[in-house]
Amino acid sequence: MYVYRSMRRFCTAIRRRIEDEGDWSYYTEWWGTEQDKGHQVLRSTSNRGNGVVSVVAHPSSKPDVVYWAETERWLERRCGEVQPVNKQTQRFKVLGYEWRVLHFNDVTRQSIVKVMATCMESKPSSLCLMQQPHCLATPYLKSMVSVGLPTVVSCGYDLVSAVHGKRTMNILCIGHGGGSLPLFLASKIQGAVVHIVEIDPVVISASIQAMGFPGFSVMTPSGERAVSKPDTIDEVMWKGIHERLSLYESDAEKFVLENNNLYDMVFIDAYDGDDIFHQKLWDSNSPFLKGLNDRLHPEHGTVVVNLHSDAELLNPNESVSYFHQQLLPMGMYISAISQAYKDVLIGNGSSYDGKTSSGLGFNVSVPWICNTSLVVCRGFQTSSEYIDRDLVMNTLISKTLELEHVLKLPFSCLPYIQRGLTLVH
Repeated sequence: MYVYRSMRRFCTAIRRRIEDEGDWSYYTEWWGTEQDKGHQVLRSTSNRGNGVVSVVAHPSSKPDVVYWAETERWLERRCGEVQPVNKQTQRFKVLGYEWRVLHFNDVTRQSIVKVMATCMESKPSSLCLMQQPHCLATPYLKSMVSVGLPTVVSCGYDLVSAVHGKRTMNILCIGHGGGSLPLFLASKIQGAVVHIVEIDPVVISASIQAMGFPGFSVMTPSGERAVSKPDTIDEVMWKGIHERLSLYESDAEKFVLENNNLYDMVFIDAYDGDDIFHQKLWDSNSPFLKGLNDRLHPEHGTVVVNLHSDAELLNPNESVSYFHQQLLPMGMYISAISQAYKDVLIGNGSSYDGKTSSGLGFNVSVPWICNTSLVVCRGFQTSSEYIDRDLVMNTLISKTLELEHVLKLPFSCLPYIQRGLTLVH
């Protein structure tokens, strides 16, 4: 009987989980087929190494039409909150949902987001795109969130207070793409202040014009908002979120060397049009890593890096020409990248609050695709003096269930934490 009751509670919890509109089972919708390759909504040429930047749209099957009216009522309520003195509250009409895929050179799918198209009924021409902040389509983004957030909690950071807006959580995202990761973090964590660094202005424009990212987030080189005041529709859609997003057009190395912010978490996903993670972002002697070392919180700072790992299956040797090595993804260098981050960002272990505190690095494999999430953190707290793989995994799992509930995640973190975790020695 006890087992039956436990299983019933477990099944009930599963039924109550918010539906994951970005579940990998929907990948055929945004991947396209020979018969249906989607329709292109933006195309431009980059001079920052990304080649031809394009955005392709594909129809989305979720959410069902029956739920659109609920969203329309939400937009109407938001409009009343934004314009309380206006007696005539605007009515909105949801026109539909689409997947928007950011391509580099018509080959690389760099970013995938879901957008809602809507307009004000009084102004049918006022088409607006709103990226769906709760939706992470690609498994590697879910992996970065699933392993990163429990890790920073395991380092003693009070994430629950940040989720409820009771403390500020400073986050840096290097590499923007469509912006789904920073938008997800800012929407789920009320206290999150997210700085985003993107070197390519074409990518920034594409994310705002064709992928529904908040335009109010764009910053000038002097650190001011490019637009001093958001328009009404932005306030309706994003108030409470867009004020905490700051999108900078900048080289990552220049940014970390010239600002004085201290970040609780750093997420790095920075591949160019040739699918290369440039050496200056992982060389242990690079100014970037040394600058990042100064920008990371000394007690609980956590860095999460997305790495391509498909080339790890290969066995590169001297018989492979230099030319062909340049064509291979960066996965062959995962060990070197992981070691560089660990060596530069982690000093000797320390002790405080009566607990053993130690910096560590580990990798986890991403399900379904050939990516790896590298995590390097400071201050991993444990009662044991010896840290091994099982201890790290069990510690992360113990933090995960509470986080899933508090964050109201539409997906479970456990499959990502338990996926081939290995320590960086």
